[in-house]
Amino acid sequence: MNRVIITGPTGAIGMALTEYLSERNVQVIAVVRGDSARKSQMRESDNVAIVECALTEMAELPQRVREAIRLKCWSENHPIEAFYHLAWDGTFGDSRNDMYLQNRNVKYALNAVDAAAELGCEVFIGAGSQAEYGRYEGKLNAEVPTFPENGYGIAKLCAGQMTRIRCEQKGIRHIWTRILSVYGPYDGSRTMVMSMIDKMLKGERASCTKGEQMWDYLYSKDAANMMYLLGCHGVHGKIYCLGSGMVKPLREYIEAIRDIINPDAEIGFGDIEYSPMQVMNLCADISELQQDTGFEVRYSFQNGIMETIEWVRGK
Repeated sequence: MNRVIITGPTGAIGMALTEYLSERNVQVIAVVRGDSARKSQMRESDNVAIVECALTEMAELPQRVREAIRLKCWSENHPIEAFYHLAWDGTFGDSRNDMYLQNRNVKYALNAVDAAAELGCEVFIGAGSQAEYGRYEGKLNAEVPTFPENGYGIAKLCAGQMTRIRCEQKGIRHIWTRILSVYGPYDGSRTMVMSMIDKMLKGERASCTKGEQMWDYLYSKDAANMMYLLGCHGVHGKIYCLGSGMVKPLREYIEAIRDIINPDAEIGFGDIEYSPMQVMNLCADISELQQDTGFEVRYSFQNGIMETIEWVRGK
């Protein structure tokens, strides 16, 4: 793999994937919204070209990519092997049930496939979600029935199925991922991990649920390695769950964060009630992903969270 496109490169996975690829001399075309609050986090380098293009402007992406390649003085004859579509509008709060917004996301994903085809990409890798399953008490894999309970999960499920068909029409290899809980530098402030880190660093009481949920956390650098390997070796038409494959109570993750920051930090277990549709068990079955790509988890939660805390401290 020598050249790729990444939409939505400013989140935890996108930033980690951009860094992972650029360090391996893969040329990355990072596609960001012009009005993105996180755009300033992106840094151009010899191996990274930043292209401004909103999801609503996806039809213009091929021309903007060609212009960026010329400006970087990269070879115009060199192919773009992979298109990583991570961008999505409405991922938190009430926007997850904004049905019109979520429906537009499906259209944007199809437009991304068309852009990938016009640019000659060989493989399209889409970012789905565990929300496609709803609530389930076992390990998640492609064989587990899907029953999404919100508009976000419904739209992700639809986008995965429709982009696969569109890729087949365009002659592109299609890989769909269902991402569980990824943490790491550049993650959003409203996630459990980042909110706990922020409160503990400020010396505030870290309010949370009882923390009984059995949870699978994956460090962003491991997620980036997964994405890279899937781009190289993922099997067309397959769905892969992205997680560590290991679970423990959410309480233990929170306590691990506390022990690194301040063993005396105050944690309010039970301050927050479980939501009516609280997922209580989340774990990925990564056996097929490992079989197809050779992936192995490299970061323990302890190591990953230490790096994440140091990044937050250095902001």
